[in-house]
Amino acid sequence: MQHDSPLYKKMKKRICILLLCLVTALFCNAQKETKKDSLSLLFVGDIMGHDAQILAAKDTANNTYKYDGVFKYVRSFFYEHDFTLGNLEVCLAGQPYKGYPSFSSPDELAASCQRNGINVLFTSNNHTLDRGEKGLFRTIDVLDSLKIMHTGSFKDSLDRVGKNLLIIQKNNIKVGFINYTYNSNRKLSDSCLLNIIDSTIILNDLKQVKQHDLDKIIAVLHWGNEYQNFPNKYQKKYAKLLFKNGVDIIIGTHPHVLQKMEYQVIDSTKQERLIAYSLGNFVSNQRKRKRDGGTMLSLTLEKSNDTTKITRKGYYLTWIHTPTRKGKKEFEILPCSLAENHQIWGIDSLSMKEMNIFIDDSRELFKKNNLNISEIKTGKQVLKQLPYKRFDLKIEFLKIQPPNSLKYPSFFARKSN
Repeated sequence: MQHDSPLYKKMKKRICILLLCLVTALFCNAQKETKKDSLSLLFVGDIMGHDAQILAAKDTANNTYKYDGVFKYVRSFFYEHDFTLGNLEVCLAGQPYKGYPSFSSPDELAASCQRNGINVLFTSNNHTLDRGEKGLFRTIDVLDSLKIMHTGSFKDSLDRVGKNLLIIQKNNIKVGFINYTYNSNRKLSDSCLLNIIDSTIILNDLKQVKQHDLDKIIAVLHWGNEYQNFPNKYQKKYAKLLFKNGVDIIIGTHPHVLQKMEYQVIDSTKQERLIAYSLGNFVSNQRKRKRDGGTMLSLTLEKSNDTTKITRKGYYLTWIHTPTRKGKKEFEILPCSLAENHQIWGIDSLSMKEMNIFIDDSRELFKKNNLNISEIKTGKQVLKQLPYKRFDLKIEFLKIQPPNSLKYPSFFARKSN
């Protein structure tokens, strides 16, 4: 066949088209195979409401409360993540507003959390019942009215069945959350109102959770000894139990100081295990050394070929700044790496000294004890003019029905385990 014949040219054209189609198909298939879904989480520690915080938030001119200034330096970090999650360690029980030992903060605290980008709050802690069951119920109603996702405390057993396991989802990634506390400061008339750390209850919950199509299971536990920088035997015991029974990530609150973080992959099962024993105080009026700050833990999950992995993990140190301006005390959460690089103005020398002590203490603790989780430092200002409304992300509650044979233990009669 002559190379210049019409038939040869026609065949050559068809072969070129076929080759182009083949290359395009291979490229598209490769793109499909390497496509990864992602979901990012930012965990913050204890959100408290001491008397000084309530007084600082009060606008006496019109008898209202304003908390947005508390979050102005960290809200951009919230918005860089799909979900920001924290421990609400106060009641929203209405007036009289009061701090320790019987916390009840203005509703505006939760409203400000929501406006600034915190969209999940955990409510199982020792202060949940500070204002009794009515306070617990009202807290739930306020969070529901603000459309803030929450779990850990409930109105009754049916409410627990419907809302015990919180599932969040973005793209093709589904993550489930369960939340428990070591105890309550007040009596419970019904143990279903508050999730108490109890191996029988937890194992029953996890047995059912594992039957569902979740990519990661995260347990948030209010536990440990207050003001101690190292986890106790109780924390280590329950961490082992949770990991053994399918939990992938454990987030700890309550000690009001930082405790170590660990990440490892178990060789035999390839299971990822990440634990932050205590995130410290996110905002409070505790000013003693090591209690005046905390950390934001950032995690990114990626899913490819039906396997979900933690691909990014790290933390930002935060410090609670309490300046006095125009004769009134204020509260601000400062990202330490920005403040120490002079990206935040208006910090006096004494405050800078106190913050640097917190930074040095925290870095020393984590350098000696952390496993495969490092600090994320940002040297540039990231404060942006951001809208107060976040884009919608899918959320659902998974119903967990306890079997008839399982009775929730009496609050004070339960075994210590």
